[in-house]
Amino acid sequence: MNISDNIEKLGFNKWFQDNVDPESLEGHEIARVIAVHKDSYTITNGENDVFAELVGKIMYSAASPIDYPAVGDWVLARLYDENTFSIIHEILPRKSLLKRKTPGKKIDFQLIAANIDTAFIIQSLDDNFNLRRLERYLVMINESNIRPIVLLSKSDLLTSEEVAGRIDDIHKIMPRLHVEPFSNENESGLNNVKDLLNPGLTYCLLGSSGVGKTTLLNNLIGESIFKTKAVREKDSRGRHATTYRQLIKLDSGAMVVDTPGMRELGNFSIETGIDETFNEVTELSGKCQFNDCTHISEKNCAVLNAVRDGQLPERRYQNYIKMKKESIYNEMSYLEKRQKDRQFGKFIKNVMKHKIHRK
Repeated sequence: MNISDNIEKLGFNKWFQDNVDPESLEGHEIARVIAVHKDSYTITNGENDVFAELVGKIMYSAASPIDYPAVGDWVLARLYDENTFSIIHEILPRKSLLKRKTPGKKIDFQLIAANIDTAFIIQSLDDNFNLRRLERYLVMINESNIRPIVLLSKSDLLTSEEVAGRIDDIHKIMPRLHVEPFSNENESGLNNVKDLLNPGLTYCLLGSSGVGKTTLLNNLIGESIFKTKAVREKDSRGRHATTYRQLIKLDSGAMVVDTPGMRELGNFSIETGIDETFNEVTELSGKCQFNDCTHISEKNCAVLNAVRDGQLPERRYQNYIKMKKESIYNEMSYLEKRQKDRQFGKFIKNVMKHKIHRK
């Protein structure tokens, strides 16, 4: 399989080459999705950024949002009109897929980005710093088999001792997690962040509005290309500067996906992510009297004993139980929805059959 240097520089490595059927390449071009709009996409083959739409087959066979392209996806496309327009015919196998529950009451998946190698969780060292929210991000990232790194922005607001204290708070519950403090204001720590970026790999910026994601991206690029918005003084909350997901290639050769700020972070289908994020709970579970222990009210529960003894922080335990319950509820609701969708599909097929027979 002959792959162009331009495609390889965009991250199309051996894993993707080994997972592509060479016959499917006939008549198509490999491209990467760099922006997702409402009903259209922007893709690149490393030479041209091209407006793209989906072939009808993808739209009509899609059973959920997961069946649509996400930023970072590799696709097979056909280019037209001197490479100014394209049709996406197939989404190639994904190495990773970052997703969450849709905001609000609707129970479905929302795609964030695909084929991410490392996710930067950005929390600012003001009112935004929140260990429980950090755990939620980690569950989502670990579920997707992506490497997490925490970036603590606005380090200029605290003394070096206070910053070290916040890092220590994180390492008390997640000792192996890589944490880097930095400041967009005085640029301290920015070189450490830049050193984390490697050519050919794809990174994702995650965090709430106002933590400095877009300003960081501008600093990584070296110029103010993307708009930023002021943070409200009364609650330190920002407004969305990024309105859609996009992939940017840096001069260093690394790719970065910028995402809108997330106010809600619901998860489901996250068993692996929870086990990895709360690994001490997973280890304690093996010592419980019952194999199906819920760690809520059972006798001889090693997890509850650890909470009572102060070995497991109460707030971390409560967040674990809360996410477990949410995940189970959301997953059951999703399966019920899919079941109803299938039944409705069968109903429509039967109606159409009867119409055809009447003719």
